[in-house]
Amino acid sequence: MSGTFDKQDIEKIKRKRQEWENGTLKKQLDRFNITDSENEFYTPADIADFDFMEKVGFPGEYPFTAGVYPCQVPGSGPVTGGYHIGGGGGLVRAGRYLGYGTAEDTRDYYQSEILRGRTGGPNIAFDLPTQIGLDSDDPMAEGEVGKAGVAYDTLADFETIYEPFQDKNNLDSIASNWTINAPVNVILAAYVALAEKRGIPASKLRGTLQNDIIKEYVARGTYIYPPRESLRVTRDTFVYCNEYAPLLNPISISGYHMREAGATRIQALAFTLANASAYVQCGIDGGLDVDSFVNRFTFNTLSGSMEILPEICTRRASRRMWAKIMRDSFKSENPRNWILREAGGFLTGAWTSTSQRPLNNLTRAVIGGVAGALAGYIPSAEPPYDEPLGLGWSIEAQQLAEDAAKILYWESKLSKVTDPLAGSYYIEAMTDKIEAEAWALIHQIEEMGGSQGAIENGFMQRAVAQSAYEYQKKLETGEELVVGVNAFTDEQELEVLPNRLIPYPYDATKRAEAEKKQLARLAKVKEERDNEKVKSLLAKLEETAADEKANIMPLTIEAVKAYATIGEITGTLKKVFGEYSGYGKI
Repeated sequence: MSGTFDKQDIEKIKRKRQEWENGTLKKQLDRFNITDSENEFYTPADIADFDFMEKVGFPGEYPFTAGVYPCQVPGSGPVTGGYHIGGGGGLVRAGRYLGYGTAEDTRDYYQSEILRGRTGGPNIAFDLPTQIGLDSDDPMAEGEVGKAGVAYDTLADFETIYEPFQDKNNLDSIASNWTINAPVNVILAAYVALAEKRGIPASKLRGTLQNDIIKEYVARGTYIYPPRESLRVTRDTFVYCNEYAPLLNPISISGYHMREAGATRIQALAFTLANASAYVQCGIDGGLDVDSFVNRFTFNTLSGSMEILPEICTRRASRRMWAKIMRDSFKSENPRNWILREAGGFLTGAWTSTSQRPLNNLTRAVIGGVAGALAGYIPSAEPPYDEPLGLGWSIEAQQLAEDAAKILYWESKLSKVTDPLAGSYYIEAMTDKIEAEAWALIHQIEEMGGSQGAIENGFMQRAVAQSAYEYQKKLETGEELVVGVNAFTDEQELEVLPNRLIPYPYDATKRAEAEKKQLARLAKVKEERDNEKVKSLLAKLEETAADEKANIMPLTIEAVKAYATIGEITGTLKKVFGEYSGYGKI
């Protein structure tokens, strides 16, 4: 199909632009004694070959630039306790990300959230020892137990955490999310085991495992095993879920964390899609047909920045690129598998929040919510303004964020029109530019053997570290301005904070006491369980792990049901898989 614009018209516009630059624009620049304009202006000449059906199409149809669904689910929108994940309209979703202290502490917090109107299931934040597969009584865990999230050692912890979710909110009626990667097999096993104890088959469970281990090597650092062996764990969870828990999303592929670590928008986009391709291949290598499992893949938000126009273009490009990857590279025949399913909407990113004049973060989040609506998502105004002030958010900050999203959705009605910026000369030109740059980076990664190779040789890690360094330099030189941080910091500027009406939900005393309580809890479980049975199951797990073709999930589930600890299970796998060190990669 030919482009939208006539070639003669394009040439006419180009000539007219030259006249404008040499005349009207130059006079203005000369008046202020400057050589270059700070403003950009786009015309049809910037998208001379624009073809609507090829570049945009209709929502819910290839290439999905305008949106992955033809319309939003009727009745859906921002919900209380929903974080950046829209709900309502019959959608079964997990809610706001939280967790701290012991299982009892997190259980009590969930109970209070339910009383406050929360409708979603748990979206669990785990402490650092759990994330790297250490037991709370491991010497390396000292001082970290229950700090960055809730401590998980054994199935007993899940039994307690999920106590508020019974009856009409039982495990077969809610969705759970787990931000867990390296020891994902243990957490999946714990949920399956808990459901079995309640008489609920795995086939009825809904939820999302993060399970995005590749980005851990790039950004967060909570890896355990080397990349190849980690992808073995990923493969086994895919295969298990595909057969026994088909309603679970076995992965949530995250550009967010890489962006938070310093990646540029191009790097975050390219690395995310390269990683996603590696995961698709992982499932195929496990014997799965591509059209049997990719429909359960989800993507966490790419994060973003305050430059919302190019960020909107990045989202549009991401949808188009993933559709091409699935259709053309993996030969998927089912259009539903070409959809980039995102867990939530657009975020400007927690990294844009500042501890200085923190209430300004609400303004930043609202701008992100506007961008999200324009990019085709249910708007969210997250994170709450006190994100940089410490672990967890105050109820007041959560209320303001949730109200802002509801105002954007129901009062401003920004979501009434799908992809309203489509056809803009700037938006289409920038979407094409971002896509081209991301493809170039993806091809570079492919030449290294894909994401696994790019991790093993340190390419991704170095790229993100360099970008973070370059951005920090711009902050220090003033090339990048952040209000209240390196600009507009005079004495007359006010620090405005709202009144605190409700006690802070993450009780500092409970956090301080968590480690002592968790150690006592763990010791009691170890004393009461059948230790010989645990020992026998761990030995069998080691044998299974040594067989590359075997799946470790069934024995992991049996070990968890016997109250084997997360550290015992990961320790057993370390004997076979080894451990990874990122030393020297950057």
